[in-house]
Amino acid sequence: MNSIPLSAPDITEAEIEAVTSVLRTNSLSLGPGLEEFEALLSERHRHTSAIAVSSGTAALHLAIRALNIGPHDEVIVPSFTFIAVANAVLYEGAAPVFVDIDPATFNMNPALVEAAITSRTRAIVVVHTFGVPAELDAFCDIAQRHQLYLIEDACEAIGATYHGHPVGTFGDIAVFGFYPNKQITTGEGGALLVRDPQLAHRIRAMRNQGRYPTDDWFQHRELGFNYRLSEMACALGIAQLKRLESVLALRANVASLYHQRLAEFSAIQCPISHFADRSISWFVYVIRIAEYASVGIRDCLVKRLAERGIASGRYFAPIHHQPAFEAFSQAHPSHLPITEAVAQRTVALPFFNRMTSIQIDSVSDAIRSILQEENAL
Repeated sequence: MNSIPLSAPDITEAEIEAVTSVLRTNSLSLGPGLEEFEALLSERHRHTSAIAVSSGTAALHLAIRALNIGPHDEVIVPSFTFIAVANAVLYEGAAPVFVDIDPATFNMNPALVEAAITSRTRAIVVVHTFGVPAELDAFCDIAQRHQLYLIEDACEAIGATYHGHPVGTFGDIAVFGFYPNKQITTGEGGALLVRDPQLAHRIRAMRNQGRYPTDDWFQHRELGFNYRLSEMACALGIAQLKRLESVLALRANVASLYHQRLAEFSAIQCPISHFADRSISWFVYVIRIAEYASVGIRDCLVKRLAERGIASGRYFAPIHHQPAFEAFSQAHPSHLPITEAVAQRTVALPFFNRMTSIQIDSVSDAIRSILQEENAL
């Protein structure tokens, strides 16, 4: 049986030629490709300042640091997300305050965010989980009333919209990620969208070892980092970004086929696929084991799929339960019943642009067989 991966980058000859053409030049870093990639990102997102960096994690770190968030400050974040969201807060000595999620969308619950705000709160990081836009009207209102920074983590959601506007254009800063499992990829890479031109100017310096454009190469006006994105990565990103609409359509089609195949399985809850006020950018396809079924079905499903050569993933393990966080006293102990319940029952199925109907049938048939063996249908 041929194996089916969890994800696969969609690289065409156009991308290969774009990267190869850079290698024929003398400009491999901080060149015209970076400017073009940033310009395209800016154009797509209502002409906010776009800053390309080496990863989505680097983008999150720069966002926290540029807003001068540090020790004794708190940042509200979800726990049901990738660990980089909370790590970026800890990098600057601040405290991540974990808030529970909505059981339908898996995004942070705005009402619980409001209840978590204290005199030390400086910012809210709202994650558009799995490409589903969060309740941005509510989060913008909360941030404005409490004079907090709003950071949009759109690493999983490029191309998604809320009330017809692209996600990433609502907060003070937004971040994107372009890892190979994302909708578009630069290999490794990320970007920030920044409303304030002066703040964008500072972030550009910080990504390049603290150098400003007028500085000598060995002059550094503040602490900076090597968070640059190479010209090869930018060339790949340009080619990918230019066909984003077709990529999103391919992924939406895969999601639709999964819906059709899995709808008959009562033990499985498929993800919400339609909203009246927002459009999804499908990052992954995550199913949930129904409440009536044993919690152990999820892990059994993951194991049995692997035995059949089908990859899957436990999306997400709660951050506040990660062993790495036990060493940080500022990481608040949290009781997040929905996050903890959902995390035991969710599993990401193979999902990528060029996934075929035959592969989707193979995954669906395997799930049916496993559920039948476990008397869970």
